[in-house]
Amino acid sequence: MSNVEQPFVVQEQALDRDCTTLSRHVLQQLHSFSADAQDLSAIMNRIALAAKLIARRLSRAGLLEGVLGFTGDVNVQGESVKKMDVYANDVFISVFKQSGLVCRLASEEMEKPYYIPENCPIGRYTLLYDPIDGSSNVDININVGSIFAIRQQEGTDENQTGGDLLQNGRKQIAAGYVLYGPSTMLVYSIGTGVHAFTLDPSLGEFILSSENIQIPNHGPIYSVNEGNFWQWEEPLRDYIRYVHRQEGYTARYGGALVGDIHRILFQGGVFLYPGTVKKPEGKLRLLYESAPLAFLIEQAGGRASTGTEDILDVVPNAIHARSPLLIGSKEDVTLVESFIQKRAWDEDKNAIARSRVPQ
Repeated sequence: MSNVEQPFVVQEQALDRDCTTLSRHVLQQLHSFSADAQDLSAIMNRIALAAKLIARRLSRAGLLEGVLGFTGDVNVQGESVKKMDVYANDVFISVFKQSGLVCRLASEEMEKPYYIPENCPIGRYTLLYDPIDGSSNVDININVGSIFAIRQQEGTDENQTGGDLLQNGRKQIAAGYVLYGPSTMLVYSIGTGVHAFTLDPSLGEFILSSENIQIPNHGPIYSVNEGNFWQWEEPLRDYIRYVHRQEGYTARYGGALVGDIHRILFQGGVFLYPGTVKKPEGKLRLLYESAPLAFLIEQAGGRASTGTEDILDVVPNAIHARSPLLIGSKEDVTLVESFIQKRAWDEDKNAIARSRVPQ
């Protein structure tokens, strides 16, 4: 055997010997084998199964009928539904339906939560998820993802309204995302740091690849759809003008939230999806997108904000409520907020000055 081949063989043997699976890692993080710990580990295992099924479908998307394109339907958000959205949503329902683990699932693709009555006596958890984020990228074979969060059910919810879900993001007990790309990665947190797993197709398992990820305090990337520049409020335009004039900033925007957030988690920077003058609430769903990602990024040492308050403190008024999102490295999020706060301060100062002018 040549000297070139030897290191790769040794490395592969080490990985085979020391690999940590997702379910094992959850139990290690909780330092417990209690019933609650085992339930959470089992839920994560089911999410991993859904991810494997979706990844398999995506890998053959161009070869199978009924995978690409639109269904012709419109979802509760008023958005055209892609065939892959429907498939991925059905996959999550299918893998949890007979699990005994969750009482209900809530997705941006469904108008109301989906209840599993046979699970409700024992499954006191709710899974919230965006089955395919960035589904417009599926047809052109660019990265997409799934986003998820786990909450404990509070109260009996006899009317099946999901009213207890209308609480801030600090009620989440776990959150994460799956990135479908050159490799399939699952990144999660249960409040004990952020950890990444890579799907090994030969084993059919997600294997620990990065543990205790920390986002840099500052990064070079700003990620935003600048095509909306003239639809934003002036403070956001001021921030973009600022980074255009500074050295060291790089624009990166892929049009799929999970892919853009994944880059910033590892490299640092800020992702922006602000509201517009006409729609100040923005486009992203608080329960299925903004709050889960905020939970994850805060666990990695970053920040997530609406521009005026922390995302995890926002209380939704409906299960499909939307919110603006500024998320990423602490220093970069704070910098964007400073432009918003300065504008508000200037407006207050001008209002006071006008009030003192003699009439």
